[in-house]
Amino acid sequence: MTTKPALDQIRQAPKVLLHDHLDGGLRAATIVELAAETGYEGLPAGDPEGLATWFAEASDSGSLERYLETFSHTVAVMQTQDALRRVAYECAEDLAADGIVYAEVRYAPELHTRTGLSLDQVVEAVLDGFAAGSREHGIRVGSLVTAMRHQARSMEIAELAVRYRDLGVVGFDIAGAEAGYPPTRHLDAFEYLQRENAHFTIHAGEGFGLPSIWQAIQWCGADRLGHGVRIIDDITERDSERPRLGRLAAYVRDKRIPLEMCPSSNIQTGAAKSIAEHPIGLLKRLGFRVTVNTDNRLMSRTSLSEEFAKLVEAFGYDWDDLRWFTVNAMKSAFVGFDERLELINGVIKPGFEQLKWRSARL
Repeated sequence: MTTKPALDQIRQAPKVLLHDHLDGGLRAATIVELAAETGYEGLPAGDPEGLATWFAEASDSGSLERYLETFSHTVAVMQTQDALRRVAYECAEDLAADGIVYAEVRYAPELHTRTGLSLDQVVEAVLDGFAAGSREHGIRVGSLVTAMRHQARSMEIAELAVRYRDLGVVGFDIAGAEAGYPPTRHLDAFEYLQRENAHFTIHAGEGFGLPSIWQAIQWCGADRLGHGVRIIDDITERDSERPRLGRLAAYVRDKRIPLEMCPSSNIQTGAAKSIAEHPIGLLKRLGFRVTVNTDNRLMSRTSLSEEFAKLVEAFGYDWDDLRWFTVNAMKSAFVGFDERLELINGVIKPGFEQLKWRSARL
Protein backbone atom coordinates (compact mmCIF):
# COMPACT_ATOMS: atom_id res chain seq x y z
CA MET A 1 0.00 0.00 0.00
CA THR A 2 1.30 3.46 -0.92
CA THR A 3 1.26 5.94 1.94
CA LYS A 4 0.56 9.59 1.14
CA PRO A 5 3.64 11.69 1.99
CA ALA A 6 3.07 13.80 5.11
CA LEU A 7 4.55 17.27 5.62
CA ASP A 8 7.02 16.19 8.31
CA GLN A 9 8.26 13.42 6.00
CA ILE A 10 8.49 15.74 2.99
CA ARG A 11 10.72 18.04 5.04
CA GLN A 12 13.23 15.19 5.29
CA ALA A 13 13.34 14.64 1.53
CA PRO A 14 16.40 15.96 -0.38
CA LYS A 15 14.76 18.71 -2.41
CA VAL A 16 15.86 21.18 -5.10
CA LEU A 17 14.71 24.80 -5.43
CA LEU A 18 15.22 26.85 -8.60
CA HIS A 19 12.93 29.88 -8.17
CA ASP A 20 13.27 31.72 -4.87
CA HIS A 21 13.76 35.47 -4.38
CA LEU A 22 16.21 36.60 -1.72
CA ASP A 23 14.19 39.75 -0.97
CA GLY A 24 11.02 37.65 -0.76
CA GLY A 25 12.27 35.22 1.86
CA LEU A 26 13.47 37.29 4.81
CA ARG A 27 12.51 36.33 8.33
CA ALA A 28 10.05 38.85 9.73
CA ALA A 29 12.16 39.19 12.88
CA THR A 30 15.20 40.03 10.77
CA ILE A 31 13.32 42.78 8.93
CA VAL A 32 12.32 44.36 12.27
CA GLU A 33 15.91 44.20 13.56
CA LEU A 34 17.47 45.53 10.36
CA ALA A 35 14.92 48.36 10.22
CA ALA A 36 15.96 49.40 13.74
CA GLU A 37 19.65 49.19 12.86
CA THR A 38 19.36 51.19 9.64
CA GLY A 39 16.75 53.69 10.77
CA TYR A 40 14.07 52.58 8.31
CA GLU A 41 10.73 53.78 9.68
CA GLY A 42 8.34 52.63 6.96
CA LEU A 43 7.39 49.19 8.27
CA PRO A 44 3.61 48.62 8.43
CA ALA A 45 4.01 46.70 11.73
CA GLY A 46 6.70 46.83 14.39
CA ASP A 47 6.58 43.27 15.72
CA PRO A 48 7.63 40.15 13.78
CA GLU A 49 4.29 38.34 14.06
CA GLY A 50 2.26 41.36 13.01
CA LEU A 51 4.67 42.06 10.17
CA ALA A 52 4.52 38.48 8.88
CA THR A 53 0.72 38.68 8.88
CA TRP A 54 0.79 42.00 7.00
CA PHE A 55 3.04 40.57 4.28
CA ALA A 56 0.81 37.55 3.77
CA GLU A 57 -2.39 39.62 3.64
CA ALA A 58 -0.93 42.32 1.39
CA SER A 59 0.24 39.61 -1.00
CA ASP A 60 -3.22 38.08 -1.40
CA SER A 61 -4.65 40.81 -3.63
CA GLY A 62 -4.73 38.76 -6.83
CA SER A 63 -2.61 41.36 -8.61
CA LEU A 64 1.04 40.89 -9.59
CA GLU A 65 1.65 44.63 -9.41
CA ARG A 66 0.22 44.89 -5.86
CA TYR A 67 2.16 41.80 -4.86
CA LEU A 68 5.39 43.39 -6.04
CA GLU A 69 4.77 46.47 -3.87
CA THR A 70 5.45 44.46 -0.71
CA PHE A 71 9.10 44.23 -1.68
CA SER A 72 9.66 47.92 -0.99
CA HIS A 73 9.98 47.07 2.72
CA THR A 74 12.34 44.12 2.39
CA VAL A 75 14.57 45.89 -0.12
CA ALA A 76 14.69 48.97 2.16
CA VAL A 77 16.48 47.03 4.90
CA MET A 78 18.91 45.32 2.48
CA GLN A 79 21.12 48.31 1.67
CA THR A 80 24.34 47.48 3.51
CA GLN A 81 26.84 44.68 3.03
CA ASP A 82 26.27 43.42 6.56
CA ALA A 83 22.51 43.24 5.99
CA LEU A 84 22.95 41.45 2.67
CA ARG A 85 25.37 38.94 4.19
CA ARG A 86 22.98 38.25 7.05
CA VAL A 87 19.94 37.81 4.81
CA ALA A 88 21.85 35.49 2.46
CA TYR A 89 23.23 33.43 5.35
CA GLU A 90 19.78 33.07 6.93
CA CYS A 91 18.31 32.14 3.56
CA ALA A 92 20.77 29.24 3.22
CA GLU A 93 20.08 28.22 6.81
CA ASP A 94 16.30 28.25 6.34
CA LEU A 95 16.43 26.33 3.06
CA ALA A 96 18.72 23.69 4.54
CA ALA A 97 16.35 23.31 7.51
CA ASP A 98 13.60 22.54 4.99
CA GLY A 99 15.62 19.67 3.52
CA ILE A 100 16.82 21.47 0.40
CA VAL A 101 20.17 20.21 -0.88
CA TYR A 102 20.55 22.55 -3.87
CA ALA A 103 19.03 25.97 -4.41
CA GLU A 104 19.29 28.87 -6.83
CA VAL A 105 18.29 32.12 -5.18
CA ARG A 106 17.76 35.28 -7.21
CA TYR A 107 17.95 38.98 -6.41
CA ALA A 108 18.38 42.27 -8.29
CA PRO A 109 21.71 43.93 -7.39
CA GLU A 110 20.51 47.27 -8.75
CA LEU A 111 17.88 47.48 -5.98
CA HIS A 112 20.52 47.44 -3.24
CA THR A 113 22.65 50.45 -4.20
CA ARG A 114 20.63 53.27 -2.61
CA THR A 115 23.15 54.03 0.12
CA GLY A 116 26.19 53.90 -2.13
CA LEU A 117 27.05 50.22 -2.56
CA SER A 118 28.40 49.29 -5.97
CA LEU A 119 26.92 46.39 -7.90
CA ASP A 120 30.08 44.39 -7.20
CA GLN A 121 29.86 45.07 -3.46
CA VAL A 122 26.25 43.86 -3.44
CA VAL A 123 27.10 40.64 -5.25
CA GLU A 124 30.15 39.95 -3.08
CA ALA A 125 28.18 40.44 0.14
CA VAL A 126 25.46 38.03 -0.98
CA LEU A 127 28.03 35.48 -2.15
CA ASP A 128 29.78 35.71 1.25
CA GLY A 129 26.49 35.05 3.06
CA PHE A 130 25.57 32.11 0.84
CA ALA A 131 29.06 30.62 1.12
CA ALA A 132 29.01 30.76 4.92
CA GLY A 133 25.48 29.38 5.10
CA SER A 134 26.29 26.59 2.65
CA ARG A 135 29.42 25.56 4.57
CA GLU A 136 27.71 25.50 7.93
CA HIS A 137 24.39 23.91 6.93
CA GLY A 138 25.27 21.40 4.22
CA ILE A 139 23.51 23.00 1.26
CA ARG A 140 24.72 24.25 -2.12
CA VAL A 141 23.31 27.70 -2.95
CA GLY A 142 23.96 29.42 -6.27
CA SER A 143 23.02 33.02 -7.08
CA LEU A 144 20.96 34.26 -10.00
CA VAL A 145 21.47 37.97 -10.58
CA THR A 146 18.34 39.67 -11.84
CA ALA A 147 17.78 42.79 -13.91
CA MET A 148 14.53 44.72 -13.47
CA ARG A 149 12.63 44.62 -16.73
CA HIS A 150 11.30 48.19 -16.40
CA GLN A 151 14.83 49.59 -16.02
CA ALA A 152 17.69 49.82 -18.51
CA ARG A 153 20.53 48.13 -16.63
CA SER A 154 20.24 44.60 -17.97
CA MET A 155 23.55 44.69 -19.84
CA GLU A 156 25.37 45.79 -16.68
CA ILE A 157 23.77 42.99 -14.71
CA ALA A 158 24.48 40.44 -17.45
CA GLU A 159 28.15 41.45 -17.37
CA LEU A 160 28.02 41.06 -13.59
CA ALA A 161 26.70 37.51 -13.98
CA VAL A 162 29.58 36.60 -16.28
CA ARG A 163 32.16 38.33 -14.06
CA TYR A 164 31.16 36.32 -10.99
CA ARG A 165 30.12 33.05 -12.61
CA ASP A 166 33.10 31.13 -11.25
CA LEU A 167 32.54 32.52 -7.76
CA GLY A 168 28.96 31.44 -7.10
CA VAL A 169 26.73 33.29 -9.58
CA VAL A 170 25.21 30.54 -11.72
CA GLY A 171 22.96 32.58 -14.00
CA PHE A 172 20.91 35.65 -14.94
CA ASP A 173 17.22 36.58 -14.92
CA ILE A 174 14.89 39.48 -15.59
CA ALA A 175 11.94 40.16 -13.28
CA GLY A 176 9.26 42.70 -12.49
CA ALA A 177 5.89 43.53 -14.03
CA GLU A 178 5.56 41.76 -17.39
CA ALA A 179 2.82 43.83 -19.04
CA GLY A 180 4.41 46.58 -21.11
CA TYR A 181 7.94 45.34 -20.50
CA PRO A 182 8.55 42.44 -22.91
CA PRO A 183 11.79 40.46 -22.65
CA THR A 184 12.88 41.70 -26.09
CA ARG A 185 13.62 45.09 -24.51
CA HIS A 186 16.70 43.38 -23.08
CA LEU A 187 17.71 41.47 -26.20
CA ASP A 188 21.26 42.83 -26.21
CA ALA A 189 21.85 41.39 -22.73
CA PHE A 190 20.56 37.96 -23.72
CA GLU A 191 22.62 37.92 -26.90
CA TYR A 192 25.70 38.85 -24.86
CA LEU A 193 25.02 36.00 -22.40
CA GLN A 194 24.64 33.52 -25.23
CA ARG A 195 27.97 34.61 -26.72
CA GLU A 196 29.52 34.11 -23.28
CA ASN A 197 28.06 30.59 -22.91
CA ALA A 198 26.16 31.77 -19.82
CA HIS A 199 22.89 30.46 -18.43
CA PHE A 200 19.71 32.49 -18.00
CA THR A 201 16.08 32.14 -17.08
CA ILE A 202 13.34 34.69 -17.83
CA HIS A 203 10.22 35.51 -15.83
CA ALA A 204 7.52 34.89 -18.43
CA GLY A 205 3.94 33.68 -18.58
CA GLU A 206 2.95 34.82 -15.08
CA GLY A 207 1.38 38.28 -15.32
CA PHE A 208 1.22 38.19 -19.12
CA GLY A 209 0.35 35.46 -21.59
CA LEU A 210 1.74 33.52 -24.52
CA PRO A 211 3.52 36.42 -26.30
CA SER A 212 5.77 36.83 -23.25
CA ILE A 213 6.66 33.13 -23.28
CA TRP A 214 7.20 33.12 -27.05
CA GLN A 215 9.55 36.10 -26.90
CA ALA A 216 11.46 34.68 -23.93
CA ILE A 217 12.17 31.45 -25.82
CA GLN A 218 12.25 32.28 -29.51
CA TRP A 219 13.74 35.78 -29.42
CA CYS A 220 15.81 35.71 -26.25
CA GLY A 221 16.81 32.05 -25.98
CA ALA A 222 15.81 31.40 -22.36
CA ASP A 223 17.13 28.17 -20.83
CA ARG A 224 14.17 28.07 -18.42
CA LEU A 225 10.87 29.89 -17.90
CA GLY A 226 10.24 31.64 -14.59
CA HIS A 227 6.67 30.50 -13.86
CA GLY A 228 5.51 29.83 -17.44
CA VAL A 229 2.08 29.03 -16.04
CA ARG A 230 0.26 30.71 -18.92
CA ILE A 231 1.53 28.10 -21.38
CA ILE A 232 -1.79 26.51 -20.47
CA ASP A 233 -3.42 29.10 -22.77
CA ASP A 234 -1.94 27.19 -25.72
CA ILE A 235 -3.60 23.90 -24.72
CA THR A 236 -7.19 23.16 -25.70
CA GLU A 237 -9.59 20.33 -24.89
CA ARG A 238 -7.93 20.22 -21.46
CA ASP A 239 -10.59 18.02 -19.88
CA SER A 240 -10.39 15.37 -22.57
CA GLU A 241 -8.26 12.25 -22.49
CA ARG A 242 -5.94 13.77 -25.09
CA PRO A 243 -5.62 17.55 -24.75
CA ARG A 244 -4.44 19.37 -27.87
CA LEU A 245 -1.19 21.32 -27.69
CA GLY A 246 -0.66 24.41 -29.80
CA ARG A 247 2.64 25.03 -31.59
CA LEU A 248 4.25 26.92 -28.70
CA ALA A 249 3.15 24.49 -25.98
CA ALA A 250 4.35 21.56 -28.08
CA TYR A 251 7.70 23.28 -28.62
CA VAL A 252 8.15 23.90 -24.89
CA ARG A 253 7.36 20.27 -24.11
CA ASP A 254 9.40 18.83 -26.98
CA LYS A 255 12.48 20.91 -26.12
CA ARG A 256 12.16 20.01 -22.41
CA ILE A 257 12.21 23.69 -21.43
CA PRO A 258 11.90 23.74 -17.63
CA LEU A 259 8.92 25.50 -16.07
CA GLU A 260 9.67 27.07 -12.68
CA MET A 261 6.19 26.70 -11.19
CA CYS A 262 5.28 28.45 -7.93
CA PRO A 263 1.74 27.30 -7.00
CA SER A 264 0.95 29.41 -3.90
CA SER A 265 2.45 32.55 -5.40
CA ASN A 266 0.48 32.06 -8.63
CA ILE A 267 -2.75 32.05 -6.65
CA GLN A 268 -1.77 35.27 -4.86
CA THR A 269 -1.01 37.07 -8.12
CA GLY A 270 -4.10 35.77 -9.92
CA ALA A 271 -2.28 33.44 -12.33
CA ALA A 272 -4.26 30.47 -10.93
CA LYS A 273 -7.52 30.19 -8.95
CA SER A 274 -6.53 27.46 -6.50
CA ILE A 275 -3.98 24.70 -6.00
CA ALA A 276 -6.47 22.12 -7.28
CA GLU A 277 -7.07 24.21 -10.43
CA HIS A 278 -3.41 25.09 -10.96
CA PRO A 279 -2.15 24.13 -14.44
CA ILE A 280 0.67 22.16 -12.82
CA GLY A 281 -1.62 19.12 -12.62
CA LEU A 282 -2.31 19.03 -16.35
CA LEU A 283 1.24 20.00 -17.32
CA LYS A 284 2.67 17.16 -15.24
CA ARG A 285 0.21 14.71 -16.75
CA LEU A 286 1.25 15.82 -20.23
CA GLY A 287 4.94 15.37 -19.42
CA PHE A 288 6.20 18.96 -19.43
CA ARG A 289 9.49 19.57 -17.57
CA VAL A 290 7.73 20.88 -14.45
CA THR A 291 9.55 21.96 -11.29
CA VAL A 292 8.03 23.12 -7.98
CA ASN A 293 9.22 26.30 -6.28
CA THR A 294 8.46 28.82 -3.54
CA ASP A 295 8.94 32.19 -5.30
CA ASN A 296 8.67 34.30 -2.12
CA ARG A 297 8.57 32.39 1.14
CA LEU A 298 7.72 35.44 3.27
CA MET A 299 4.91 36.77 1.09
CA SER A 300 3.37 33.33 0.58
CA ARG A 301 4.11 32.09 4.11
CA THR A 302 5.41 28.91 2.57
CA SER A 303 8.34 26.55 2.13
CA LEU A 304 9.15 24.05 -0.59
CA SER A 305 7.97 21.23 1.67
CA GLU A 306 4.64 23.01 2.15
CA GLU A 307 4.28 23.52 -1.61
CA PHE A 308 4.79 19.79 -2.12
CA ALA A 309 2.32 18.97 0.67
CA LYS A 310 -0.34 21.15 -0.99
CA LEU A 311 0.18 19.32 -4.29
CA VAL A 312 -0.06 15.95 -2.52
CA GLU A 313 -3.38 17.05 -1.03
CA ALA A 314 -4.76 18.47 -4.29
CA PHE A 315 -3.58 15.85 -6.78
CA GLY A 316 -2.89 12.76 -4.67
CA TYR A 317 0.81 12.72 -5.55
CA ASP A 318 3.01 10.04 -4.00
CA TRP A 319 6.76 9.74 -3.33
CA ASP A 320 7.47 8.87 -6.98
CA ASP A 321 5.75 12.06 -8.13
CA LEU A 322 7.69 14.23 -5.66
CA ARG A 323 10.92 12.58 -6.74
CA TRP A 324 10.00 13.26 -10.39
CA PHE A 325 9.58 16.99 -9.66
CA THR A 326 12.88 17.01 -7.75
CA VAL A 327 14.88 15.21 -10.43
CA ASN A 328 13.39 17.58 -13.03
CA ALA A 329 14.65 20.52 -10.99
CA MET A 330 18.14 19.10 -10.55
CA LYS A 331 18.37 18.26 -14.26
CA SER A 332 17.45 21.89 -14.99
CA ALA A 333 19.90 23.53 -12.57
CA PHE A 334 22.59 25.91 -13.82
CA VAL A 335 25.54 23.94 -12.43
CA GLY A 336 27.80 21.46 -14.16
CA PHE A 337 26.51 18.14 -15.47
CA ASP A 338 28.78 16.18 -13.14
CA GLU A 339 27.44 17.96 -10.07
CA ARG A 340 23.85 17.45 -11.18
CA LEU A 341 24.40 13.74 -11.72
CA GLU A 342 26.17 13.40 -8.39
CA LEU A 343 23.24 14.93 -6.52
CA ILE A 344 20.59 13.01 -8.48
CA ASN A 345 22.21 9.59 -8.15
CA GLY A 346 24.03 10.03 -4.86
CA VAL A 347 21.57 12.09 -2.80
CA ILE A 348 18.12 12.62 -4.32
CA LYS A 349 17.17 9.17 -5.58
CA PRO A 350 18.51 7.29 -2.52
CA GLY A 351 16.90 9.82 -0.18
CA PHE A 352 13.46 9.48 -1.74
CA GLU A 353 13.79 5.71 -1.94
CA GLN A 354 14.53 5.54 1.78
CA LEU A 355 11.53 7.74 2.64
CA LYS A 356 9.27 5.71 0.38
CA TRP A 357 10.47 2.49 2.04
CA ARG A 358 9.96 3.93 5.53
CA SER A 359 6.46 5.15 4.65
CA ALA A 360 5.47 1.72 3.34
CA ARG A 361 6.47 0.16 6.66
CA LEU A 362 4.36 2.53 8.77
